[in-house]
Amino acid sequence: MTETLRPLTRQRLAELLQAMRNVHVVVVGDLMLDRYLLGDVERISPEAPVPVISVAEERDTPGGAANVAANVAALGGRASLVGVRGDDAAGEVLLATLEALGVATSGVLTVAGRPTTAKTRIIARGQQVARLDHEVTTPIPPAIGGALESAALAVLADADVLLLEDYDKGVFNTDLIHELIAAAARRGIPVIVDPKERHFFGYAGVTVFKPNRRELELGFGHGFTAEDHDLMAARVKLQAEHLLLTMGGEGMVLVSDGQPLRRTASIAREVFDVSGAGDTVTAWLGSAMAAGADVAEAAWLANLAAGVEVGKRGTATVSPHEVIALWEDELGD
Repeated sequence: MTETLRPLTRQRLAELLQAMRNVHVVVVGDLMLDRYLLGDVERISPEAPVPVISVAEERDTPGGAANVAANVAALGGRASLVGVRGDDAAGEVLLATLEALGVATSGVLTVAGRPTTAKTRIIARGQQVARLDHEVTTPIPPAIGGALESAALAVLADADVLLLEDYDKGVFNTDLIHELIAAAARRGIPVIVDPKERHFFGYAGVTVFKPNRRELELGFGHGFTAEDHDLMAARVKLQAEHLLLTMGGEGMVLVSDGQPLRRTASIAREVFDVSGAGDTVTAWLGSAMAAGADVAEAAWLANLAAGVEVGKRGTATVSPHEVIALWEDELGD
């Protein structure tokens, strides 16, 4: 049996949006800088059969765990970010961008000789032509890992929720994961993880395990559908209180102990770019739960926020005003 998640009323939406402005969200994970080179193509290069792109605009935005923190700040919450950057120009740009957005960056540590993960997208006439990745994905040095754990535990002292953003870029290891989950349990705050392959089954005890369908299928080695009751067994194996599976245009499926599968369809005026949609979901889900929403309410609200984000170009944040506007379009009288 599958049920549909109940939409938030206008009054409940307003209550949660107000309460979310008072939460402290700690984000720990792999930081990235998303760079965009935007331009036009007028000719083919005489040197090789490739387009010559005349760059008209350059844009830098936080990516990965940094984008999650930026989304928390954009919705009005207090965001503390913990991760590493390189001692390079990209790291300086990322740090300055985050601070300008109001994200607390005292937990962002610099690793000498390791580049800041940067993804440069070249876009011509609205179409992505190429993406250039600068990154090292080997585990960070043990000394940095210890300092990172200390920084995370310090900001967790007054946190309302912990978000673990794992992109397999080297920040997480088994000891760090276990210590952070245990620290959050001692404080009685929810933990939400956005997982990747390397530590997929290493997050036992989290409140919400939030993969996309491709990640879940890679982890288990077989496919899943939105009404697949094998999702119940998957949640048990992952040892998570809830499994929230994001499925792109098919919306989300929430799997909880003692409950039927609960679904919500995708809510979007239009889909322009799905980059960063998962980060938006994590930020809004965690902030809503920290503000007192139950997991079903938080999942529905996060899905609504994602519907705003996919209508924007590139990695982007979502404001409460935009979420209210989409609610009015979809559910208003």
